[in-house]
Amino acid sequence: FAAPVASSSAKRRPAGAEMAPAALAAPAVGLQASAAAGPRLAEARGQRAASTLAGLSEPPAGGHIQRPSFWKGALGVAVAGAALRDGARRSRRRRQGSVTALAASAQGIVRPTPGPPDLLLRVARGDPEAKRTPVWLMRQAGRYMKDFRTYSERYPFRQRSETPEMAIELSLQCWRQYGMDAVIMFSDILTPLPALGIEFDVIRGRGPVVMGDLGRALEDRLTGPRAIRTVTSSEDFAESHHFVRETLQSLKKTTAGSCSLIGFVGAPWTLAAYAVESGSTKDAANFKRWMYDKPEVAEEFLERMTTTIANYSIFQVQSGAECVQIFDSWAHCLSPDQWKRFAAPYVVRVAKEVRAACPDVPLIYFANGGSSYLRDQVEVLTGVVDVLGVDWGTRMSEAAAIVKGSGLVLQGNVDPFVLRHGSEADVRDIVRRTIDEAGGPGKHIMNLGHGVLQKTPEENVLYFVEETQKYTNS
Repeated sequence: FAAPVASSSAKRRPAGAEMAPAALAAPAVGLQASAAAGPRLAEARGQRAASTLAGLSEPPAGGHIQRPSFWKGALGVAVAGAALRDGARRSRRRRQGSVTALAASAQGIVRPTPGPPDLLLRVARGDPEAKRTPVWLMRQAGRYMKDFRTYSERYPFRQRSETPEMAIELSLQCWRQYGMDAVIMFSDILTPLPALGIEFDVIRGRGPVVMGDLGRALEDRLTGPRAIRTVTSSEDFAESHHFVRETLQSLKKTTAGSCSLIGFVGAPWTLAAYAVESGSTKDAANFKRWMYDKPEVAEEFLERMTTTIANYSIFQVQSGAECVQIFDSWAHCLSPDQWKRFAAPYVVRVAKEVRAACPDVPLIYFANGGSSYLRDQVEVLTGVVDVLGVDWGTRMSEAAAIVKGSGLVLQGNVDPFVLRHGSEADVRDIVRRTIDEAGGPGKHIMNLGHGVLQKTPEENVLYFVEETQKYTNS
């Protein structure tokens, strides 16, 4: 996310014009869901991987592969190979050739998205005329795909997510292969943190690492020369996060008339907890200590995070996103009462500020592990967001009963392990049952109850998408 900075690659012209023809010109080759799907996926994937490696095995013109400037100091080391910001500026002209190299890996659409292209947006708004269920997957751009690993095994995460040419390609790979009803920008929920003065990195084999020792020094970082900042305007991201704008603008050009484009942000509580915990955690113990020992400190941090995230969401819409998902990835750390006090008010504020600036853009809220307080979510978020993502901890039929009459649309909620370990029959069966429990075709947005797992068979992703799009309950 997944996902999502002042230390990014240098500015360059939008890449949409170069990427779109390579991605779309080749004739579509629709795949049939059969025993032959695996070999055909592997063949198409192998052709693209070979082309990708050919394009990336040598540096772009000028002899440099751009790497963002990563964190220093807190852990006493710099990420190997990270370039300084002034070096990025000097090399920006030399790297224009990387657009062509990456575009060469796009061998055309393997499975086109069936129409209508705005189906996901229509269903998110509650359109009663929708005839089928739209589908996308959290973490659909991920390491389960061999094409994706061509990049992830070669380049650090922030280089991939903050270099538009790479982020564009990684966003589009799964869509070209499987024909989901939406492309979601490849990024991370932590991507806006440097705009607040909080540095982070994503370390292979370890995950996110947030610098600053906020678990101990949060109160000190609210004042003084190193105070955590608040981004008060969406356009403030235009300089620090121009790579997000370039990525979304190009994706919008490529997907226009074919599918929807989703942007995403982390919810304020989740991002604040990530920052204070310095990375992944099971229980958010450090931030919970602040919540109860000095709630005024926790709440001030959440206020700054909320304003920043609202403006980052608006920035994404201004850059081309047609829908925004708010990820409360660590909601499972909260009790229902804690969610209502420390998470919900800030989500409401983000949603209302985005709605005021972008009234036609559907908003999705997903609280991972929040199905135990789904009734509270409905109570608080009815009329605030359009869609509630549901994790796999509840039956879709029960979730549908809870939201009935609220106007909220559901998204979800297949257990990712069904795709990881299930047979084709298992995958197709759970898709049909989930659609039926949600009210039938066109009544909800199909997704998983969390992200696609590593080592998920690619064929199962195909079956999941294909069955959703063809099932009519007739």
